[in-house]
Amino acid sequence: MSDQTPTFSWGHININVTDLDRSIAFYEMLGFEAYVPGIPYLGLTQTMGEVEPSGVTALGLPTGAKGRACIMQLGRGYPKIDLTELDSDAQAAPLCNSDTGIVRLCLATGDLVADYERLSALGVAFLSPPQTDSRGLAQIAVCSDPDGALIELIQIDRAKWAALRE
Repeated sequence: MSDQTPTFSWGHININVTDLDRSIAFYEMLGFEAYVPGIPYLGLTQTMGEVEPSGVTALGLPTGAKGRACIMQLGRGYPKIDLTELDSDAQAAPLCNSDTGIVRLCLATGDLVADYERLSALGVAFLSPPQTDSRGLAQIAVCSDPDGALIELIQIDRAKWAALRE
C-alpha cells in the first residue's frame, strides 16, 4: 500500500431518473442549469441511445443498455450532477433516510423559509416544514425529486459553526 495521499477533487453525483425531461425541469426549479446535454464519455445525449461499451463495463450495466442524460450544474463549480434515464425495467426505489448508503443530496441556502415556501407553492413535496435543531446550528427541510430521491436544504448559522471549531 502506498504512503501517498490521494489527490481527489469533486467530480459529479449521478442521479438515475425515470423521465429526464421532468427531472431537468425539477432541478432547474432548484437553480441548476444544463452544463452538457448528455454524458459524452458514456456516449449519451438527451436522445435515447446505447451506452458506450466501456461505460457498460465500468458501470456494470447489461450489454446493449440504452439511456439518455444531462449534466447539470449549480453555479460554476463542482460537484455537477448527472441526471441519467436508463431503459431498464428493473429500477428500484431510491434509498430513504434510514437506509445505508448515500441517501440524500444537500444544498445550502441563505433563506430556507423563503425557498421552502417558493418550492412548496410550485408543488415540491417536503417531509416536513423547516426544522431547527435545539442548539440553533442549522435549519433543514428535506424534499424529494420526481422519482423520490431526497434533497436536504440547509441554512446554517455560520457563527455557531465557527464556535464549534474553537
